[in-house]
Parts: sequence; C-alpha cells; structure tokens
Amino acid sequence: MLKIYGSSKSRASRCLWVAEETGVAYEHIPTPVPDAKTPANVKLNPNGHIPVIDDDGFVLWESMAINFYLAAKYGKAPLWPEALQDRAQANQWSYWAMLEVEPPLIAMLQNAFSPPDKRNPAVVAEAAAKLKAPLAVIEQQLGNREYLLGKEFTIADLDVASVWVIGSLVGFDLSSAPKTAAWLSKCTSRPANQRASQKN
Repeated sequence: MLKIYGSSKSRASRCLWVAEETGVAYEHIPTPVPDAKTPANVKLNPNGHIPVIDDDGFVLWESMAINFYLAAKYGKAPLWPEALQDRAQANQWSYWAMLEVEPPLIAMLQNAFSPPDKRNPAVVAEAAAKLKAPLAVIEQQLGNREYLLGKEFTIADLDVASVWVIGSLVGFDLSSAPKTAAWLSKCTSRPANQRASQKN
C-alpha cells in the first residue's frame, strides 16, 4: 500500500491532496517537521525532509516529484492530462510556482513565525515586492480561463494552488489579482483538499 510520510502543516499537504484527488488507498504516517531529521526518516530521505512516499517499496521524495508520480500512476484525466503538451505545461507551472512564488512566501512565513523581537518588516516588504511579477503572470494566465490549462482542474492547479495558499497564512493581499484570488479559493475549497488538510 502507498504510504505518505509527512504533515498537512508542511509541503506534504500537496501530496495528501493529490492522493485524495485520485482516490487511491493510502496510509498516512504523521511525521511532524522536527521528526524529519530522525534516523528512521533519514533512511527514507537522506536530506532529512518531508514528504516521503513508499509505494510498495518504491521510495520517492520531493513533493512536486511525488505529485507527478501519484497523478501519473493513480490519476486520470483531467487531473492528469492526456496530451503530452498539457503535461509539459503542468510541469512548467509547477516548477514556476516553486521557483518564482514559493521562496518569497516562505520568507514571509518564516518571518511571521519568528519571535516578535526577531521579525523584520523589511523582509515582508521585499518578499511582497518580489511577488508582484509572478502575481501578474498568473492573473494574465487566468484572464480567460477557469483553470491554468483551460476549463478543467489539473495537477497544475493543485501544485500551484498549494504554493499560493501559503499567502493566506501570512495575510498576503490578493485584492490586486481578483481572478487569481477566485481561482485559489475554488481550488482550495475542493473536498479532496479539505480532507487532506485535516490530516495530522
């Protein structure tokens, strides 16, 4: 059986979400972030991070790699697009979210959870400034589309939404991008994500 190690309070949330979307039977092994450095978890992921999956002996780490694997093996269209070019675009948007969007949001998150005397407003301002460009990019992409690739929800939407949702934890303002805000709400309100977010 598929095992997913991690916590919904970490990047493992996106892996739990895609598992719920596919309907695959899986066992969730609650693994808080501090436990990622334990010898047991390091045996699975030598980097000492979560998430990790064990799919009948096949071990895989890195959340986006896990998501593409789960969608390809257990998903079906439209979650896992049938056309090669659509799959390529799903990769494109997922990597884009990791490289362009996630670092500034993580900087804001780390600052927000720092002790009050260690918080730096300049960090937040710099991160918010860096997010203006990618926010404009996704707002344009959603200009005449329901979802990133068209009319249907795909793994691209799941992956990208799982990054942008970090903004809700730090109060990032999406009012300048109403299409993105509506899309994000539509994605994160899906029953599969609601189930995934309740995991430890």
